[in-house]
Amino acid sequence: MRARAFSSISDKPAPFSFNPPGRNHLFVPGPVNVHERVLRAMNVPGQNHRDPWFADFFKACLVDSKYIFKTTEATPFLFPGTGTGGWEAALTNTLSPGDKVVTFRYGLFSHLWIDMMQRMGLEVVVIEGRWGDGADEAKLEAILREDKEKKIKAVCVVQNETTTGVTSDIAGCRKAMDSADHPSLLLVDGVSSIGAIDFRMDEWRVDVAVTGSQKALSLPTGLALVAASNKALACMKTATSKRCYFDFADQLRTNPSGSVPYTPSLPLLYGLREAVSLLKSEGLDNVIARHHRLATGVRKAVGGWGLEVLCKDPRWYSDTLTVVEVPKGVDSNKVVKSAYAKYDLSLGVGLAELNGKVFRIGHLGNLNELMLVAALGGVEMAMRDAGIPIVPGSGVSKAIEHFHATAKVIPTRESLMV
Repeated sequence: MRARAFSSISDKPAPFSFNPPGRNHLFVPGPVNVHERVLRAMNVPGQNHRDPWFADFFKACLVDSKYIFKTTEATPFLFPGTGTGGWEAALTNTLSPGDKVVTFRYGLFSHLWIDMMQRMGLEVVVIEGRWGDGADEAKLEAILREDKEKKIKAVCVVQNETTTGVTSDIAGCRKAMDSADHPSLLLVDGVSSIGAIDFRMDEWRVDVAVTGSQKALSLPTGLALVAASNKALACMKTATSKRCYFDFADQLRTNPSGSVPYTPSLPLLYGLREAVSLLKSEGLDNVIARHHRLATGVRKAVGGWGLEVLCKDPRWYSDTLTVVEVPKGVDSNKVVKSAYAKYDLSLGVGLAELNGKVFRIGHLGNLNELMLVAALGGVEMAMRDAGIPIVPGSGVSKAIEHFHATAKVIPTRESLMV
């Protein structure tokens, strides 16, 4: 709730202090809508995590987190922090300054991970790509084949680039690594994908995977969830990167007994347990299918508007966000600003070199088709405000057609349709 406030120099309300009726429509690719059950679960008084009850509770949190990674073999870690902290944990616990790694740059977040690698003293081989394309497995395989001395220690891939609405093929990257017979680690940023887009840690032999609580898990920001393979954990013995807060060793020393090396965020852990309970109730494969269905409806809406998405190759379409190109001469920031100013709709701006050229519609986490149809209606009005001459309903109708044709009865409500 935005508190009503007044400027100190006048009696006019302070900017953004008015609390409009209804609710804010949150359609950025994270943070996302939090389920009411999760909010209630998080509403707890202060508690002491050193009391006896905590050990079994925290062990259950660790077991729950393995579910979203689709792993029975990897070791999970729960860090108070964000996905960026997860990035750091993945790198510092497995690599040493001077180690060579291969990665892709095809958006701002892949760029920022590269920046972190370089600042940590790693030798980074960057495969440059168009912002709107995904990981090129053929180029990766060629680089790995050329590495006859096996100096490359890790392949790092952002599965879902939130800047561009592109999902790379992690199974394809693993296949390229295997085809090149290369022993490097596979480190994956799954911050805006894991829990919404297919991710199989054990099957694809991912060595470290990272996600964040504010994306598909539909929690507030503040938890970095990391899973590490036995191969990755073995690399800790030789990795000389400086680490402290994100040191796996401290977690491995305390977690088995249900303890932690520093104060946890108890409300977020309560929320995590409830969020995973919701995922299990729906079934993770059903959750992934729901995201694909909703994303397809948004892409059909974009086609109905006569516009295009930034990602041109359907194999890379993201099911957690859609990045829409605006016509030349239109500033996409006007769409985003109008959406928030007039309709209380939060959309994602174009980031970095895409600013002013695209806007982003997030559709991940705690979401259904009616919520999305309302958002698409707001997008249509905001685009018209920005001077994009779309026909009202031209996109919404396409989404509705798709949602209606693919709708199923909600589980346990079948008796109403007899």
